[in-house]
Amino acid sequence: MAGKTARMSLIKQLLQLHKQGVAIKQMARVLNISKNTVKDYLAKYKSVNFDLERLLALDDMALEAMFHSGNPSFKPDLRYQELNNQMDYLVNELSRTGVTRMLLWEEYKLKHPNGYRFTQFCYHLGQQLLVANPSMVLTHLAGEKLFIDFAGNKLGYCDVSTGEIISCEVFVATLPASDYCYAIAVASQRIDDFLYALEQCLIAIGGVPKMIVSDNLKSAVIKANRYEPEINRALEDFANHYGCAIVPTRAMRPKDKALVENQVKNVYRRVYAPLRNTQFLDLKSLNAAISQMVHKHNQTRMQLKPFCREEYFLSQEKHLLSPLATERFEIKHYAQYKVAKNNHIQLTQDKHYYSVPYTFIGKDVNVIYTQKMVRIYCNSNAIAVHQRIKTQGGYSTNRDHLCSTHKHYLDRSPDYYITQAAKVSVVFFNYIRMFFDQKRPPEQLYRQCDGLLSLARKTDRNLFDKACTKAMITEVYSYMFVKNVIENRAIETASEQLEIPLPNHQNIRGKEQYK
Repeated sequence: MAGKTARMSLIKQLLQLHKQGVAIKQMARVLNISKNTVKDYLAKYKSVNFDLERLLALDDMALEAMFHSGNPSFKPDLRYQELNNQMDYLVNELSRTGVTRMLLWEEYKLKHPNGYRFTQFCYHLGQQLLVANPSMVLTHLAGEKLFIDFAGNKLGYCDVSTGEIISCEVFVATLPASDYCYAIAVASQRIDDFLYALEQCLIAIGGVPKMIVSDNLKSAVIKANRYEPEINRALEDFANHYGCAIVPTRAMRPKDKALVENQVKNVYRRVYAPLRNTQFLDLKSLNAAISQMVHKHNQTRMQLKPFCREEYFLSQEKHLLSPLATERFEIKHYAQYKVAKNNHIQLTQDKHYYSVPYTFIGKDVNVIYTQKMVRIYCNSNAIAVHQRIKTQGGYSTNRDHLCSTHKHYLDRSPDYYITQAAKVSVVFFNYIRMFFDQKRPPEQLYRQCDGLLSLARKTDRNLFDKACTKAMITEVYSYMFVKNVIENRAIETASEQLEIPLPNHQNIRGKEQYK
């Protein structure tokens, strides 16, 4: 049957007419084909030796396989068989460092001088590579995943003070079900900038997906592994804070996040390209322009779908996202210290000291600190919480953490001692008030006051009051004076001398004597 093959529907018409007993000449006229073509197809029908009813019930492709199974005289190309036998070796060698298609073809031609030329060699090798690594179509559920990545190319702004162009990393994220896009520029890929960008993304989409699929950048994965990658602890804290899971992709497998890779290309075309001739003076204005371009991209109608990304996201996906946490995430830093003898630990990040209960002196404690708070744990039990203060060399001390001696030391003040004296007696209260009326620093008098209080506890109340009275009359404000008066029993003698009046005498000098 030379020439163009007939349609299978036409062959079925021919077989229907043959079944009805129509002559060959009439069949050719009805079907508008030559008599020889009718004869050839009837001969082919007889050669297959197949029941006519079953033959007519076959679909077109099965019928075509029976009537056009190929030319039996066709001989396969020996060059292709020789090349096909080496395909596994060639694919394996091509994956090795430095091995190129040209090198493999040159080695192939040495063994097979009559083999394919370079173009055909590359074509067949390329077909084998496509077959060896097929792509799988994945179905993504709405609200299930968020793919994140950093674009390879950077954007930047001009520093007004120096005129320097500051390069910025561009964070790109996409929800695979709706292909909804988000992008933001940050200073770097460091963990604080990375988590800031990720948090801004969750705020922008208004919810949290079940999983965040990240690349193997150091801010996300400390150690990449095909089966059990080691996630950055700060990223784990972030995921726990917002109630989602982190799922890193396999290393060197961009197909695992093909949707965000494609979204990066969209960002290049619809964000980078329109902004290529615009100069920005700060990061805020750059991000405002990026947000505007991304918003326009999300509202652009997709080519093969009757809706835009934003329409599908708002109608089908946003309500399936989990709600955001009520508080913003703060990065947690971890450290371990030994409590010093003064029951404080030094946070070396700020060189500031924080107190813990004195019973933990000499013990190892774990410290978790954020931008605002410092929490101290011993054996997984919280023992102290402080507001973070970044004053170098300063002390943050909770009075409840001190022992009784240190509490007393901190409590010392003129008011404290006056109050304690009032509890002893009115005389002692007046004496201590006069004590602090001296023009001396109060700190110099605290230890004397401690001694007087101790002396008051050990001495008879009347005796102690008389000693204080004598000290006030003589205007001597000293712990040793009161102690000596009590020990030397000088109180009675002093009282008698004070009661005897002086006799009249003429031994009086006038003011003239001093001129």
